[in-house]
Amino acid sequence: MTTLPDFSKAMISVDFLGLQLRNAILVGSGLLTDQERNIRRLIQAGAGGVVTKTIHPSPPRGLDERVFRIPTGMLNSTTYSKRSVEEWIEMLRHFASDRLPVIASIHADKPADLADLASQIAQSGVRALELGISCINEEDGIEDTPQRIFAYTVAVRKATTLPFLVKLGIGEGLEPRLYAAIAGGANAITLSDTIPAATISPVSKQPELGGVFGYSGPALRPLVVAAIWRLRQKGHKIPISGSGGVTTGLDVHEYLNAGANTVQVYTALHTRMIDTLQDIVSSYRGFSSFHAGSEQIVADNKTEA
Repeated sequence: MTTLPDFSKAMISVDFLGLQLRNAILVGSGLLTDQERNIRRLIQAGAGGVVTKTIHPSPPRGLDERVFRIPTGMLNSTTYSKRSVEEWIEMLRHFASDRLPVIASIHADKPADLADLASQIAQSGVRALELGISCINEEDGIEDTPQRIFAYTVAVRKATTLPFLVKLGIGEGLEPRLYAAIAGGANAITLSDTIPAATISPVSKQPELGGVFGYSGPALRPLVVAAIWRLRQKGHKIPISGSGGVTTGLDVHEYLNAGANTVQVYTALHTRMIDTLQDIVSSYRGFSSFHAGSEQIVADNKTEA
C-alpha cells in the first residue's frame, strides 16, 4: 500500500469529481502514466492525483510513435496504451483497493465501443474517467466537431454513472464543442489536449517525426490560460482541469486564478520526473502558504482598524 505524505497543514484539499484530492495538481495522461510503479511514485511524490495513459480496446499498432524535444517543449507522435484492457482493469483494482486518486483515461474507435469500455473500466472500482477523445496523433488524424464530441460523450453517459471529464483541444470552435460535451453529460472538461505542430529537419528538410503531431510545453500555457479565462468571463460554470505548459507552482496558481479547478502537469516531468514534480508541488505549497499569510495579515489589519 502506498503511504501518502501529509501536506494537509500547508495545502488546501480539492473536491473534484467526487475525489478528495490533497491538492489541485494532477499528473496528466501520457507515457509516464502507463505503469503502475510510476503512478504510485507520482502520488507518493505529492501529486493530488494521476490520469492514466489512455486505455484503448484496440490501439493502433506499427506506428512510429516517438517524442522529439524542442527548445519550447516537446512534439510527440504517441497514441494510446498498448496494455490490454484486462491488464488495466487489474491495475485499477489495485489503485481502488488502496484508495489512490487515479482517473482512468479512455478512448475507442466508435462511441458504442467507448461506452462498452467505460462500462468495463467502471467494474474496476475506479472513481472517475477522462475521455481522451481529442488525440490528433492517429494515422488519419481527428477532426473534432461538436457532433463527434456529443456522440462520444452521450454514449459514455448512458453506459456509466461515473463522473468524467472530456478532454478538448483549444482553438477554433471551442465553445460549440464545450456545449456538446455538456449536453452529452460531461461532468467536467480538460483543457487542453496537445495542439498540431511540426519542426523541420535542416538535414532531411522534412518534418521531424514524419509529419504534424501534438505539441506540448510552456508556449501552450498562455493560450490555454486565455481560453479558460474567456470561458469563465462568458459565465461557463463547468469544472475545468487546466493542462498545458506547467513547469512551476506559480504556473499552477496562474491556471487556478484564471478559473481552473485543477491543473495537470505532464511534459515538464519528462526531465527528472519525481524531482520536477516535487519542485512544482513544493513551490505551489510555498506560494499557497505565502498567499494565505498575506490574506491573514490584511484581515488582521482590518480587524484592528
